[in-house]
Amino acid sequence: MRLSGLEPLTIGDDSLFVNVGERANVTGSRAFAKLILAGDYTGAVDVARAQVASGAQIIDVNMDEAMLDSKAAMVKYLNLIATEPDIARVPVMIDSSKWEVIEAGLKCVQGKGIVNSISMKEGEAEFLRQARLVRRYGAAVVVMAFDEKGQADTFERKTQICRRCYDLLVDKVGFPPEDLIFDPNVFAIATGIEEHDNYAVDFINATRWIKEHLPHAKVSGGISNVSFSFRGNDAVREAIHTVFLYHAIRAGLSMGIVNAGQLGVYDEIEPRLRELVEDVVLNRRAAGGESPTERLVAFAETVKAKGKVTTEDLAWRDASVEARLSHALVKGITSHIIQDTEEARLKFARPIQVIEGPLMAGMNVVGDLFGAGKMFLPQVVKSARVMKQAVGHLIPFIEEEKARSGDAGKPKGTIVMATVKGDVHDIGKNLVGVVLQCNNFDVIDLGVMVPAQKILATAQERNADIIGLSGLITPSLEEMAHVAHEMQRLGMKQPLLIGGATTSRVHTAVKIAPNYAGVTVYVPDASRAVGVASNLLSDDLREGYVAEIAVDYENVRVQHAGKKGPKLITLAAARANAFATDWRSYTPPVPTFIGRREFRNVDLAEIARYIDWGPFFQAWELSGPFPAILDDAVVGDAARNVYAEGQAMLQRIIGGRWLTANGVVALLPANAAGDDIVCFADETRVDVALTWRNLRQQNERPAGKANFCLSDYVAPEPTRVNDYLGMFAVTTGIGIERKLAEFEANKDDYNAIMLKALADRLAEAFAEWLHAKVRRELWGYARDESLDTTALIREEYRGIRPAPGYPACPDHAVKAPLFDVLRAADAGMTLTENFAMLPTAAVSGFYFSHPDSRYFAVGRIAEDQLEDFAERTGIGVEAARRRLAPQLG
Repeated sequence: MRLSGLEPLTIGDDSLFVNVGERANVTGSRAFAKLILAGDYTGAVDVARAQVASGAQIIDVNMDEAMLDSKAAMVKYLNLIATEPDIARVPVMIDSSKWEVIEAGLKCVQGKGIVNSISMKEGEAEFLRQARLVRRYGAAVVVMAFDEKGQADTFERKTQICRRCYDLLVDKVGFPPEDLIFDPNVFAIATGIEEHDNYAVDFINATRWIKEHLPHAKVSGGISNVSFSFRGNDAVREAIHTVFLYHAIRAGLSMGIVNAGQLGVYDEIEPRLRELVEDVVLNRRAAGGESPTERLVAFAETVKAKGKVTTEDLAWRDASVEARLSHALVKGITSHIIQDTEEARLKFARPIQVIEGPLMAGMNVVGDLFGAGKMFLPQVVKSARVMKQAVGHLIPFIEEEKARSGDAGKPKGTIVMATVKGDVHDIGKNLVGVVLQCNNFDVIDLGVMVPAQKILATAQERNADIIGLSGLITPSLEEMAHVAHEMQRLGMKQPLLIGGATTSRVHTAVKIAPNYAGVTVYVPDASRAVGVASNLLSDDLREGYVAEIAVDYENVRVQHAGKKGPKLITLAAARANAFATDWRSYTPPVPTFIGRREFRNVDLAEIARYIDWGPFFQAWELSGPFPAILDDAVVGDAARNVYAEGQAMLQRIIGGRWLTANGVVALLPANAAGDDIVCFADETRVDVALTWRNLRQQNERPAGKANFCLSDYVAPEPTRVNDYLGMFAVTTGIGIERKLAEFEANKDDYNAIMLKALADRLAEAFAEWLHAKVRRELWGYARDESLDTTALIREEYRGIRPAPGYPACPDHAVKAPLFDVLRAADAGMTLTENFAMLPTAAVSGFYFSHPDSRYFAVGRIAEDQLEDFAERTGIGVEAARRRLAPQLG
């Protein structure tokens, strides 16, 4: 292979390994990305200069950043480094996932560079088209082991795809085989997922196969990917890179994208670290015992960035076993908990005394700190993880004793909890369960989508003291009222706790409590759960507490009954005051395609750049705007800790490919028909794909303010203006169950809840990423948009993205035809009977392009609109009343 910048570079079969400098890459270097985004191209040029000075023989340049005009940035940067002789002497690797960016770069480089990359992911025809253009521009090319089915992750898939690409490029395109560089995909190892353990071995073996079977072809890879699981620990990462390269180069690796200034020397790696890393890279498993990954992870915790052993303060290990258990619980330390629990078991007469004594004493400290606002929910969940592991160690001994005597101690009370039928969200419920278990309540969690019959039957069978219901979507409110009604019918007496995002004190008092003669209590968050449960089960406090709740809820009902609320006008008057657009002077933008398009295995690292971290802290019941919450005088320490651990897990999710991101979008011809929006299958506008029945604001509006309906933003049929509507569904929850099961098996609620919270953030980020892609490319009505993440969170873009169940379109039922049109099941998404989405980390909705479209709340509606909606949908007034209950007051 002959390449050149200002100087030639020849790479033959006997050449030494070629370093491709990776730091001039916005996706691989945060420092470089900051420079480019800030417009500091002088500093960015210095990055390339430093790479060449450190030994890079080729410079990889990548400008794939959502907030950038990638094409313009690539052109500007390449033109700048072309004027710097100390940089321009080496060849350039033009790196992008967008062909237009690659082609723009090819027009700038002097000499002969490399295109990184092309693949068959979009099919053979597009692959050959791009290859012919690369050949015409005179560049060498990196070919990714990626086909229509996705990235190759096994030796068999890697070699099969590389063989197919080689034959097509050499035989059909006439590519010189020496100008072909195959990248068989370097994936992260040591992720904790067994299927990933052989990734390095498969890459090394595929490299050897390519050198033997594809004459003159070269092999490359993104070396830093292999160590992604240890991001933040430079010493271990460098050791992994060095060991991996040592074996891959011996197998025939020609070049690699690396940080040339951060490669170690194989023989100079600390012997114990090298041995552990080599076991992981080569997937060498000792008979029995811990896996190579577990051994390296344990060792990595003792290694700082400079490779020195940390000096952990172990003074607390000199205290009594009771004090050690308390310290571990308060600090959330699991490293010695089994050892200390066993020591305590041998010290006490009965194993239950360890729980009732030092463990509960420690948890009481946690509870007191939590109640006093000196500990926060993330720390409490960590404490619960310690408690569960200790109790898990004691359970066999307790069961053995119970079998002999029939007595194993008694919890404060038994609570059956469930997310109600048709609903799948359970993060909040899990947090409540953890806090209750920390306070010695026996919690029976039935999971999600649990029918009333199962909830109540379990409560009766287990002689439960309390029943707790959770729900996120509005149909769950009706289901909770049904459960309360069934408890009354069966003559049950247990207190009923109500919680979840859509629930409220007013709704509980007005809509749920009247169905049940027993006490019903709204629990706003996990921090209140212990107090509520303790009061309800206390012989001394129960009577006064129940009476207080009864008086409070009766006052709420009286106030609600006397509340006039907004004055409602007739539906006819509301429609007469609709938002008006001059459709004669406005031409709706035409999408670049009509129909449906799927997005599979979308890069989580790319999606993650769109995360809004504010709701992440809300999930942990930490209040405050991000990033100011990190410096908050009260919750700052807890926020910083949970944020750091969230970031660390996010990198493991990305590097270990724990989750799969799939999405689907459809752009269809559409017109408004009154308050409805009719979407058509194609431009003939004959076959109807979906009719979306919308609701209109019916409250009396100030002068000059319209009564909005979403159909106002779409051209009405009588205007004969061709308009369009977009729709989408995305998920980042595919694959989550396996990892959750692993955490739950390890009694690790903290990481299980963290994973759910991050999956939800990624799903919202995916929706943001896809909406930006629709605006800028697929629909293309905002091609020149340039908004940073803050502006996106503030929704400063043109158009809106309303979601079913939210204020502008409160009817969840539209998700059923929406999912049908999108064929969402093909992308791995389904609905429950009450229209909750599965996987739970999912978002769906519609796209409006009209520049005047704004979000609004429908609010309350009157009987005339209810009856009109029932007639339009054909479901009957009573069914419509149940479906729109939250809008009826």
